[in-house]
Parts: sequence; C-alpha cells; structure tokens
Amino acid sequence: MIFSELYSAYYNTVASVLKTAVRRPLKKNELREVIEQHAFGESVLNIEPALSEERWQLIRSDGSTPLKHPPSMPMTTLEKRWLKAIFADPRIRLFTDETDLLPDVEPLFKASDYSVFDKYLDGDPYEDEAYIKTFRRILDAIEKRYPLSIDATNRRGNIVHMVMMPEYLEYSEKDDKFRLIGSGWRHKRTLNLARIAHCQPYTKPFEANPGKAIQPRMCKVEFELIDRRKALERVLLHFAHFEKQAEKIDADRYRVTVSYDKDDETEMVIRILSFGPMIKVTSPQEFAAQIKERLLSQKSCGH
Repeated sequence: MIFSELYSAYYNTVASVLKTAVRRPLKKNELREVIEQHAFGESVLNIEPALSEERWQLIRSDGSTPLKHPPSMPMTTLEKRWLKAIFADPRIRLFTDETDLLPDVEPLFKASDYSVFDKYLDGDPYEDEAYIKTFRRILDAIEKRYPLSIDATNRRGNIVHMVMMPEYLEYSEKDDKFRLIGSGWRHKRTLNLARIAHCQPYTKPFEANPGKAIQPRMCKVEFELIDRRKALERVLLHFAHFEKQAEKIDADRYRVTVSYDKDDETEMVIRILSFGPMIKVTSPQEFAAQIKERLLSQKSCGH
C-alpha cells in the first residue's frame, strides 16, 4: 500500500515491532501490545497474523528478526510519485503556496485518469484567490481563537453581515464543499465557505453565545464483508477516519460496524456501494433499503 497520512500507521507499527525485535525477541503478548499502541484497533486482525505466521517474513517463530539493524523508511520513488499526484489536487492551495513539490518526479496519476460518480459538480472554487484567502483566514481564526466579521450571500442572493467565533471546518466529499461551524451572538451557525464574500478579524468586544451545542446524530451501519481481492484491507483503509469495529465470523467473512453522522448518510451509502458485491448491509433495514433503491435507480437509467 502506497504511503498515506492515515494508512502509514501500518508501516510505522511494523517498524516499531522490528526495532524492538532487533534488540531482543518479542513475546506474543508484546507483539500485540506494540500493534495496539501504534495502529488502529482492528489492525491486530491483519498485522499480528501476518507477522506471527511469517507471511511477512520479518519476525521468526521465536520472536526474533533476521534484520541486523533497526529499520528506516526513506521515501521510495513510488511514494514520491504519489505525493506529486496529491499535490496536484487544487485543494492543496488552501494550505500552502509551495505546490511545486518534487519538480523532477512524474505524478503517479492525474485528475484526467479517473472519473467520480455520485458526486455533485458544483464544488467550491479551490483555485479562486479570494476563496483561498478566506479559507486561510478562517483556519488562522480557529487556531488563534479570535472572532470574525463576515459578509456572506444568503439563499436569496442578498449580502448579510454576521459576527461569529469559528469553531471548526467540515468537508463534504459528496458535495465537494467546505462548511464553517461557529458561535454567534445568539446561536451556533453553519455557513458554506463559497458563500462568504468577505471576512476579517472582529476587533470589538465579542462574547459568543454557543447556544445549544450541535450534536451529531450518530448512527451505525453493519455489513458483512467477503475478504476477496483484499476487500478487508481496502475497507479498513477507506473507513480509516470513522469509528468502527471488525469481527471475523468465518474463514473469509467479517462483520464490520461503522459509526457515522446521520447528515452524511447519503455519502455513506455511496461509499459502501463502491465496494460492490463484496459487502452486504445487514442492518439497519432502512439503510439497506437505500442501497436497493439506488441500485434500482442506476439500473433503470442504464448505468
């Protein structure tokens, strides 16, 4: 698996195991403790048997390692090409102007190499200089905890003025949009960044009224997974940033439960559908019904 900011936990975890094994043989309970300390909770399902059964020929049966020196992980050419491709994403400009990364490296892929289905096409204008300036200002305000004076366009096309204390940003993959959540004088507010015409620090005395905290409506979806073509590995990567549990129920079948915000349910349906017949939703029935409805809709449209 190519380096990623989330999935590199696998590599760092195995490196930690090997650093200990270079000094002395690892006991089985120590192997599990290192994995649980450095990786995701469900990583034990993959890493421990791969090492202990010597499918990854890095740890011997007695807990020692054939390596003579602790491992280091310099970037490979493949990783550099992957990073080059990631830095071609226009959203990178929201965080840095240094986008000419690795000038002598060819990107692993380009945006023209793939198509995305079930995603709205009116995403935020990530290459617009005014949008970039607004995004960075909001990030700074969140980090340094100061209020913002904001002029934004409402649904009727009118400019409205507001003052709020930014709390956090959230991104919708389905909508391809960023939203700002903050506290105003009266209550919490949610604002699409693309609607912000202008914002600047608010320098007058301001006491935000957080009102009733916005609590996500957490739901759970449970599905069974057939581990073919590395489906389990791909699912754990795909849902790496979700709270989840994975349980082995047969030789190549797993039961996976993923928690998500009710507001992101459509996005969750799309994510699960992307795995095709490898996944079968078992509960709740309402979620399974949405899967069926979307599949029937695609069939009727000839997709």
